[in-house]
Amino acid sequence: MRRYLVAGNWKMNGTLASSQDLARAVAAGVPDESGQVDVLVCPAFPHLAAVREVVGDARLGVGAQNAYHEGPGAFTGEVALEMLVDLGIGAVILGHSERRHILNETDELINRKVKAALSHDLDVVLCVGELLSERESGETEAVLDRQMEGGLSDVDAGQMSRVVVAYEPVWAIGTGHTATPEQAQTAHAHLRNWLSTRYNSATADATQILYGGSVKPDNAADLLTQPDVDGALVGGASLKPELFQPIIDAAIDAAK
Repeated sequence: MRRYLVAGNWKMNGTLASSQDLARAVAAGVPDESGQVDVLVCPAFPHLAAVREVVGDARLGVGAQNAYHEGPGAFTGEVALEMLVDLGIGAVILGHSERRHILNETDELINRKVKAALSHDLDVVLCVGELLSERESGETEAVLDRQMEGGLSDVDAGQMSRVVVAYEPVWAIGTGHTATPEQAQTAHAHLRNWLSTRYNSATADATQILYGGSVKPDNAADLLTQPDVDGALVGGASLKPELFQPIIDAAIDAAK
């Protein structure tokens, strides 16, 4: 049985103090290993070290929202994977739709980052998802196939044990719109079938696929009980413990 993963993407939010307080609150609600649920928080870069220190030995993972694929050097404004490892960071989100569509990251660049992160033994949360126009024109599966093929080029089945896929329909991020449980399941099933075809059934069965499109306490249970939905990548709701904890609790219930 795949473990559930609930990941909070804090994006460009928070102060040092509020990020530490949020981390403490989230850590207090993380279940023990018997709950079959893991929790990850991804603060902004300036707060990573402080959040990692606050978390300590708690069963709360701390990840980054991005990283650069080159080693330390003359890359002004970028953050090297070696720096994340040095801080004790265990995971990194790559290919988020905001980086694709606002910062113009290509599948080729994302793939370089994925391979570099894996070479540093970091877990990767690879985000894929379609625009509203692409969904309305029936291109969802073609877009997902292209992003998966591009992002995972030259990544072998063994390395996939460190990759989590996050399906985030762009039209449902921060818009108040959410894919129905049926829409989410259809997309997740397609992604799992892609993994089976590209790799093998064992890899497909083992890979966690998260849903990431306006997950909230009132829709989490319906989404997380879909057979191919293995957790959630949560944006705005992860910034408030009173909203994030019910999502974690919904995953705990789904795992029973």
